[in-house]
Amino acid sequence: MAALKVQLRSDLTTSMKARDTFRTSVLRMVLSAIQTEEVAGTSARELSEDEERAILGREVRKRKESAELYTAGNRPELASKELAEVELLGAYLPTALTEAEVDAIVAEEVGAVGEDASMKQMGQVIKAVNARAKGRAEGSVIAAKVKAALAG
Repeated sequence: MAALKVQLRSDLTTSMKARDTFRTSVLRMVLSAIQTEEVAGTSARELSEDEERAILGREVRKRKESAELYTAGNRPELASKELAEVELLGAYLPTALTEAEVDAIVAEEVGAVGEDASMKQMGQVIKAVNARAKGRAEGSVIAAKVKAALAG
């Protein structure tokens, strides 16, 4: 069992003993999402730490999008709840890369392609940058920066 899942279960037990209903419900939701992913497909399997972090990142992204929609729909109480969940789940994710760090990685990978880098290599460069970022930067940000670097 990956360390992240063990940590989540331990924190769930602690929050249940403390009768922290908000934290308990959020942790149960994340563990449920991980368990659903484990049994998806033809046979059950154990997820790696990176796969579990990807699921956690997906759940955070869902909540951010929901908060934006609630804010646009004039429902600030629901938006604040979603943002509180994002904050709680964010503690389990690795620290995000800064803009400068992402720019540096993109520049290195574009340089590795060579001086004849063009938009044809965009997929190759994005794949390399994503491998180095390992979920610490959003894919849309990486794609935009790679596109700008190759176009310029």
